[in-house]
Amino acid sequence: MVGTGGSTLPSQTGAAPQTASTPAGDVPGCAALIRSVAWEQTTLGPVPEWDPVVRATVDLMLASPVPMALTCGDDYLLLYNDAYAQVISAWHPVAMGRPAAETFGELWHSSDVGGVVQEVYRSGRAQLEPETQMTLPRGDAGRPEHAFFTRGHSVVRDSHDRAVGVLTVAAETTQVTRHLQSLGELTSRLAGALTIDDVARVVLSYAMSSFDVDHCVFAVDDGAGYRYVRRIRGEMLDEADERLPPLWKRIVADEGYPLVAVAQSGRASFEPDGSPLMKIASDRHERRIRALAAIPLRAPSLRGALTVGYRSPHPWLPAERALLDAAGELVAQAAERARRFEAQHGTAQLLQRSMLPEHLPELDTFRIAARYDVGVDGNAAGGDFYDAFELPDGRLAMVLGDVAGHDVRAAAVMGQVRAALRALALTDPAPPSVLAGLDRLVGSLGAESRNEEIFVTVVFGLLDPADGTITLASAGHPPPVLRRAGFRGEPATAELVKVPPGAPLGLGGRWQTGVITIEPGDTILMFSDGVVERRGRALNDGLDALVAAAASAGSGDPRNLCSLATGAVEGTTDDDVAVLAVEHAVALSRSATMQVAAEPTGPSRVRQWMTNRLREWSVPEAVIGAAILCTSELTTNALLHAGTPAQVHIDLSAERLLVSVADTGTRGSVTRARTDALSSRGRGLGLIEELSDAWGTDPTVRGSTVWFEMLIPGNAGP
Repeated sequence: MVGTGGSTLPSQTGAAPQTASTPAGDVPGCAALIRSVAWEQTTLGPVPEWDPVVRATVDLMLASPVPMALTCGDDYLLLYNDAYAQVISAWHPVAMGRPAAETFGELWHSSDVGGVVQEVYRSGRAQLEPETQMTLPRGDAGRPEHAFFTRGHSVVRDSHDRAVGVLTVAAETTQVTRHLQSLGELTSRLAGALTIDDVARVVLSYAMSSFDVDHCVFAVDDGAGYRYVRRIRGEMLDEADERLPPLWKRIVADEGYPLVAVAQSGRASFEPDGSPLMKIASDRHERRIRALAAIPLRAPSLRGALTVGYRSPHPWLPAERALLDAAGELVAQAAERARRFEAQHGTAQLLQRSMLPEHLPELDTFRIAARYDVGVDGNAAGGDFYDAFELPDGRLAMVLGDVAGHDVRAAAVMGQVRAALRALALTDPAPPSVLAGLDRLVGSLGAESRNEEIFVTVVFGLLDPADGTITLASAGHPPPVLRRAGFRGEPATAELVKVPPGAPLGLGGRWQTGVITIEPGDTILMFSDGVVERRGRALNDGLDALVAAAASAGSGDPRNLCSLATGAVEGTTDDDVAVLAVEHAVALSRSATMQVAAEPTGPSRVRQWMTNRLREWSVPEAVIGAAILCTSELTTNALLHAGTPAQVHIDLSAERLLVSVADTGTRGSVTRARTDALSSRGRGLGLIEELSDAWGTDPTVRGSTVWFEMLIPGNAGP
């Protein structure tokens, strides 16, 4: 309305404007503020003299629930409504009636704020600004925050068609923008999720952080029924927990569960206020949920659901529902990809590991360890292989080879070469004879397949336990690393073994041998080129890094050296990685093994058994205490997350205690094994790193093994 009839504006001026020191609770509404401004002291003049169009525009602005501001005259005097006051809360109420440049300072002089208003005022042409980011002081402390707005600017003309100001309508889209940004982040993180466990971690983190919910559940049907993983507000989670395999639980396919109902129907449900989980609540957290959104996850080979909830009533607005639906589509696609990957990956790993030795020989004074990590994405079999076996005369044959390629064909050739090598070595173990026989085999395989590109390299050695001599021959393979133990305070050293070079298999070459002797405390390490080769770097750089890592190792324990070797060279590799290490022990070691059933009492029985055994062996109490704590964590981890019985093995030598815990779970590692993924409930990672001298994880044929090593002060051996 215009004039005195329905206008909110007075016919005469009132008191002076408010100051910034006015308490927020005492600040009057914008209509009262406008009435209090001494307009006769401004270029706009007394209110009764305002042009009717200006008065009508101000009335419209004050009545609107949408943030609106009017800048009048050449000095852009600022008038605004209550909604706009919330947007500029740090400047309200002193901004009312003042020139915009004085109020906003540098922000006004930017092209995104004052520049646009001035352009509309001068040109008379309206402008609609797409979403723009601005940094505004927010909250009681006035801290700068990024906010997003979509704004429309229209020129206001008086009754004589002269431009007298600019009306700005602002819609803050910060929350929507942040949700959309988080959706983009979700897409990016899901792209890197290889397994269902990975997808679950990403989804739970996204829902809790983006929607600030009190309760979130991710569930999938794995063919045996629905299994789910849950996150609730207030859970004590650390960085290690975030990397743990999620703790899945099962529920019956009862439509009384909202997640089951939406998964089966394919239709989302939104409960704004009620008791949606009361009938099926398993604890007080679920009983307190009042608002719940359940989103189906549907894909050609997958069925599941995502639920998010609040402990207070929550209106599920259309934009929020659309966002949850979009997130559900992304999660369903990622979960289906992960399910296919897990199936392919499991087949590839089973094929790969079935072609490698399940157990390595156990000798009196020689300890042997090996490690194999599949390159690329872990979803294909590879051609690297290792083997170690005893000959009838008591010597140890050891070999490490590489068949070029990352596919089933490379793995098949690898299996044939490894089997043939054993047969040849059992007949005539001389390295030149073994390599000559393998050369004929590879040549025959290439001719049979009409493919001359079969490329195989091998390093083969014979160890005589009686004197520690090793006879070596190489068919185009990198030479092993020899670590010499330091005695009487001298540091350990390492070097590449000088093995006469020979042609790769299949080329009709001739091979010569070299002989070295490993003394007590020494270790020889064979490796594939994936350990040392990196794109854009010289091969010698990788070899030097591996030699340096071996020399700086705390001990010559073969398992420790295998773990160090896989991470000795910086950067990632797409190639497979295989390592085999043999240590000449200083003295005989003692060992013991315990089978642990997958039941709650398992860890306590391990602690008691291990304490008794280590005390019988006169291990220092400080080492016993630390070892028991670490072993308990590893056992709990194996029983809890693999869900299978575990095997605990302890091996004590004069210089170190080695403990390994193996499970037979099928989860395994998808990419190269990462030791930072270990923890029982967030404590294990820190405990192992702090209390042990070395540790790592090894995938095996039937599961995975986690181990740690503790050096013994003094002599605790036999």
